[in-house]
Parts: sequence; C-alpha cells; structure tokens
Amino acid sequence: MTDLGRTLLILGCLIAVVGAVLMLSGKLPWLGKLPGDIYVKRENFTVFFPITTCIIVSVVISFILWMIRK
Repeated sequence: MTDLGRTLLILGCLIAVVGAVLMLSGKLPWLGKLPGDIYVKRENFTVFFPITTCIIVSVVISFILWMIRK
C-alpha cells in the first residue's frame, strides 16, 4: 500500500506543477517563441511547431523525475 500512496503523492505533485505552469504560461512571453520554434502563417492557415519549447520542457521534466527517483 505504501507504493500506491507514494505514486499518488508524486502524481498529485506533478499535476499541481503542470497546473502552475499553465497558469504562468501567459506571464512567460518567451514560452513558445524560442528560436527553433516553427511558425508558418499563410493566407488560409497557420501552423505552429514548438520544437525547441518541447525539448526544453522535456529536459526539465526528465531532470525533475530523475531527482525524485534518486
């Protein structure tokens, strides 16, 4: 049962962190506008690929999870 409790606690903290990031994302003007993020705007459509932002978010999340496991 302690493994289940620990898993639920970590999952809850992770959800809280994601929620905080989403709340602050409007206040971080550079998020989604980094060099390497692809933004194509034409007459009839717009395409946005936040490649660099996804890589940075992935590295940060991986580091946090690595610190939790250690």
